[in-house]
Amino acid sequence: MSFNDELVRRFEQMAQMLELTGANPFRVNAHARAARTIDDLTSDLGEIAGDAKALIAIPGIGKGIAEKIGEFAETGKIGEHLDLLAEVPAGLLRVLEVPGLGPKKVALLWKDLGVEDIDGLKRVIADGSILGLPRMGAKTVENLIASIAFMESSGQRLHLGIAAPIAEAIVERMESVKGVKRAAYAGSLRRGRETIGDIDVLITTGDPDGAREAFTTMPGMTEVLAKGESKSSVRLSLEGIDHARWGGDGAAAQVQVDLRIVPEASWGAALMYFSGSKEHNVRLRERAQKQGLTLNEYGLYPEDGEDEPPQKRGVKAKAGKTEEDIYAALGLAWVPPEIREDRGELDVEQTPRLIEAGDIRAELHAHTTASDGSMSLEELVAEAKARKFHTIAVTDHSKSSAQAGGLDETRLRAQRAQIEALRETTTGIEILCGCEVDILGDGSLDYDDGFLAELDVVVASPHVALSQEPKKATARLLKAIENPYVHVLGHPTGRLINRRKGLEPAMDEIIAAAVEHDVALEINAHWMRLDLRDTHVRAAVEAGAKIAIDCDDHAPGDFDNLVYGVLTGRRGWLTPELCVNTWTKAKLHKWLRSKHG
Repeated sequence: MSFNDELVRRFEQMAQMLELTGANPFRVNAHARAARTIDDLTSDLGEIAGDAKALIAIPGIGKGIAEKIGEFAETGKIGEHLDLLAEVPAGLLRVLEVPGLGPKKVALLWKDLGVEDIDGLKRVIADGSILGLPRMGAKTVENLIASIAFMESSGQRLHLGIAAPIAEAIVERMESVKGVKRAAYAGSLRRGRETIGDIDVLITTGDPDGAREAFTTMPGMTEVLAKGESKSSVRLSLEGIDHARWGGDGAAAQVQVDLRIVPEASWGAALMYFSGSKEHNVRLRERAQKQGLTLNEYGLYPEDGEDEPPQKRGVKAKAGKTEEDIYAALGLAWVPPEIREDRGELDVEQTPRLIEAGDIRAELHAHTTASDGSMSLEELVAEAKARKFHTIAVTDHSKSSAQAGGLDETRLRAQRAQIEALRETTTGIEILCGCEVDILGDGSLDYDDGFLAELDVVVASPHVALSQEPKKATARLLKAIENPYVHVLGHPTGRLINRRKGLEPAMDEIIAAAVEHDVALEINAHWMRLDLRDTHVRAAVEAGAKIAIDCDDHAPGDFDNLVYGVLTGRRGWLTPELCVNTWTKAKLHKWLRSKHG
């Protein structure tokens, strides 16, 4: 685990434990914000850990946090973290993960009933003592029992690419219900996070009873958790999903889905509130308060000092029907959901036009049956042409990837002859002969420069030695980027979400080198990779690096993963101009040829 990751883990734990002990909210938020800040960094804090001034210059790191970073660099420990671990039972952090239990309830369970872990929670449920706590009725406890079972059976968050199609199908179902006027999914899924915990769906309807009935009788529904006036919750089975393919190992058998029925006049406010992020919403509420307003999930209202919520008193909202209205009323530019993470989005006068799936006009990373793909050369080209791309690059694996049927020089030259023959009979799309060339452990490439010069596109990717320590990984990728024939650095860390951490290079150095050597950094759009990750994309955008969004196509359906790569790009504030896949054919091909001098 890298220096940064070690710090993130400790500061996250400290924020949780401080909240459980009833510490000042400012201290809790300072540690939580530090964890988010460090997790977003592309540089190794270990390099400046002894320089308090340099640390404090990083937004989100104050004097106290800087001192803790320095302490950890010097001793490998943080004294306050150890003190909290001695005070707070470690098992309580797991209890915090139970759906329906927040820090306040967990603190009561701990201090009043002696609950220190999941087994302790089960004990107080079994003996009924939990019912003596405030707002802990029989129905709440019943839901807790189901939540514990769900958590223990699922074990991990769902990939974006698994959750999104489910959410889209639910929205489509709800839109077909009589009386439903609007339907949309919200939450971290709408923001394009790489994994999600549950699915939130919002609707407006003239027939609430019919909508609730349709929702709680969906195909695949295994349990109704709640069926209330404004909120219903169910669990859906994931049976039929290829668990081995997405890395769940069959564990995540269900997903919780919440339906919220909201007033038509509050649609925008509710969509904003339930989309989050929490940090973004806090910033919005603070801004509203400074303007003498109050913002909640029902709308933006004048602040009048009354305790009862304004919507219950019939106060007219200044805005609430659309999200755009609320941002405008607060004097803010529109903020797309993907960048609502409290990473400076409220500090810009005008949000840049972020990339969209419709901007993509070329695919530079695709495989055929010549290596480990399921499409023939002709099928790959036909699929790309059907997507209205002007260019498709054939990039089968290089010879070191023997397990993937990698091509040696002879086979790759033969493939080029096939491509050239197909060009003669194909119109409407340009076919390029390329290769996904392995970056070997020492940073050298799988072919010599003379052979690389014969290729139209070189995507250099790491596939082996993915547990290298950060300095070696950095040197390895830098050497590949410096090769004059490399166009794209493919899935730079080699990670697989929820399955493999991959390389942990100094991304600031990788990005700087990519800019210097005119190499595009790839966002691999497969939802198991999404590599570059969103924070790396943001740093690359700020540095002016070129980005390639590629689907790493092995089968026809892989082209559909493009939307997830675009979401990741949007989360990193990527604009069309910096993405080579959006360029015209002339501009793209000119850049590709420029690598050959």
